[in-house]
Amino acid sequence: MKLISLRIIPIFLFGAVLGLAGCATEETPPESAEMVETESTSLREASADGARSFIVSPADGATVSGPFQVVFGLEGMDVSPAGEAKEFAGHHHLLIDVEEMPNFEMPIPADDNHRHFGAAQTETMLELAPGTHTLQLLLGNYIHVPHNPAVYSEKITITVTE
Repeated sequence: MKLISLRIIPIFLFGAVLGLAGCATEETPPESAEMVETESTSLREASADGARSFIVSPADGATVSGPFQVVFGLEGMDVSPAGEAKEFAGHHHLLIDVEEMPNFEMPIPADDNHRHFGAAQTETMLELAPGTHTLQLLLGNYIHVPHNPAVYSEKITITVTE
């Protein structure tokens, strides 16, 4: 009988410790939005004076078909891969059919409308559904946060045919 109770005691103590740990976690106040914004704001790096991003091709108003090439342009800063912290450098993000720029204090989202080119690519082949689309470049630093001030291209409109 004593042997059984000795085996139960460690299990009981382990459960009690887990229970206390859970209570401690629940009592910890969540971070405020102000704290989160302050931390993310510090992630922005300075952009070079006069830096600019632009879409070399296709041209604004172009009609394209099938997979088509998009060539990225950047002046005044260097292109470097994501994860590589380098002053006055970053990598391209292609915004497709995005109405409003993402929050410049946060990393650029990664989805079908926000394409990341973290290997320091300066062009891509793109395939979009037929219709009218907008394209715009936004440079992100080594952790995908826009620079300060943000470096982005003019928005262009293209028409994709079948």
